[in-house]
Amino acid sequence: MTNSDRLRGCGTAIVTPFLDNDTIDEAALRRLIEYQIEGGIDFLVACGTTGESVTMTDVEQTHVIATTVNVAAGRVPVVAGAGGYNTREVIEKIHRYTSLGADAILSVTPYYNKPTQEGLFQHFRAIAEVSRLPIILYNVPGRTGCNLEPSTVARLAEFERIVGIKEASGNIAQIAEIASIVDSSFRIFSGDDGLILPVAALGGIGVISVASNLLPREVTALTHLCVEGHLVEARKLNRHLLPIFKAMFIESNPIPIKAALAMVGLVAESYRLPLTPLSEANRARLKAVLNDAGIIASLASAA
Repeated sequence: MTNSDRLRGCGTAIVTPFLDNDTIDEAALRRLIEYQIEGGIDFLVACGTTGESVTMTDVEQTHVIATTVNVAAGRVPVVAGAGGYNTREVIEKIHRYTSLGADAILSVTPYYNKPTQEGLFQHFRAIAEVSRLPIILYNVPGRTGCNLEPSTVARLAEFERIVGIKEASGNIAQIAEIASIVDSSFRIFSGDDGLILPVAALGGIGVISVASNLLPREVTALTHLCVEGHLVEARKLNRHLLPIFKAMFIESNPIPIKAALAMVGLVAESYRLPLTPLSEANRARLKAVLNDAGIIASLASAA
């Protein structure tokens, strides 16, 4: 089984730690990757939305991908984020990350220029025709301003290199439609931690998670329970984790998850503009949720 065949279960959309001088904190990144692998995560996603990739230079993105591949050392697959509004630049990134040893590509729909469904199809077609790596589509209309519709997903699923989708529209009816019109081998990942259970019920095979940065073991356990159909146990664990999932989005991602990671000593709470630190009111809310779940005490003592 190749690493790309192992793309199922829980994948962490890993944050990019920064130092106070705005440079990448490589030591913290390496620690966080090890923390994910030790926590049993199934795969890693570097330079996605949660990794603040849009504020990083090409050199920095390449460094983060290379570091992630190096530290993972084949223990888990590494998916490299390579999306954007310029098709030619996306293709260049894919070639670069292929040479670094990434196992797959996560490619978000073009943002800002708002392509039509035909434009989205042609964009991903151009990528699929040149990529040597499997591609996971990433649909997150709340951030990109365009929605990858089920009929377009079905057309794209015909390409050998396009193997799945991270669906973060939050639209369960849309996800159900996708599941009903694509081949069963096409991999559907929940793009929302709070929807792991219903997406799995529709045929999804996992999640690309924000909360697993903090709780890799717990989110991986939930994902496996859901995908394997152990619904009684899954519902019980989901009820326990749901307040945490919700707290991760009290402000724009990745602000809350970085604040939570800082609370337990895993990374420094440092962002790049235009992102700013969590407001004091929301910081108190987040801390209360984590304290209620016993997370700060347990993780801080282990860090």
